[in-house]
Amino acid sequence: MPDENPVARWKSWGTRLSFLFILAILWQSLFKAGVWNELLFPSPCSVVQSLRDGIADGTLPKAIAASMVRLGIGYSISLLVGIPLGLLLGRIRLLDDTVGSLAVGLQALPSICWLPLAVLWFGLSESAMQFVIIMGSLMAVTLTVRDGVKTIPTLYLRAASILGATGWRFYRYVLFPASFPSVMTGAKLGWTFAWRSLMAAELLYVTTGIGSTLMMGRELHDMPLVIASMLAIIVIGLITDRLVFRYGEQFVHRRWGVG
Repeated sequence: MPDENPVARWKSWGTRLSFLFILAILWQSLFKAGVWNELLFPSPCSVVQSLRDGIADGTLPKAIAASMVRLGIGYSISLLVGIPLGLLLGRIRLLDDTVGSLAVGLQALPSICWLPLAVLWFGLSESAMQFVIIMGSLMAVTLTVRDGVKTIPTLYLRAASILGATGWRFYRYVLFPASFPSVMTGAKLGWTFAWRSLMAAELLYVTTGIGSTLMMGRELHDMPLVIASMLAIIVIGLITDRLVFRYGEQFVHRRWGVG
């Protein structure tokens, strides 16, 4: 569980900021040394300027908003399908031997492998990008929830049956709460895969999105824009991890004593 001591927390933030500051100095030093061509290795100032320009003219916020909407739709579908499917796989042996084995195999596929199939099935469209996002994160959610269900102590399940928790009540009041820590882990893992899949999907064609902005920077040979887009992707990932999943995990820890 994260340290709740305010002094330790501020010290941790200070260490992180100091580390980033040192990285920026090292970056600037390498730029000044002229080790690489300026077109390939821009200065930190030019990247910051590119970020400022993107924010000022509204293109960067618009691209981020479009990506987040796109991600929200695909990720939500993955959760809605993956969590119930994972619960069923963890309880029904036949389903786990068949669908579960297929999910394990599909999980090994990198997200980018779904791109050709998505284009052939849906063309260059939003549906194709959603397909890549869903397939990229669905298996991670499903398999993590399934594994969590399998780790529930058998004693709990037998006690629930003796106490009359059967049918939907068993899933509602026993199985889902007991597997909630793994659901949280699956949601976090699914988010990571969905975010990566989104970046791959937005490279499909020119549209509004942070991935497309990254690709546009490459086509224009605008390296500051490329790095600025990458920084935006990293920052969004960090914010989501720290503000959403971290507090979610803390809630699970307080509510169920695990997670």
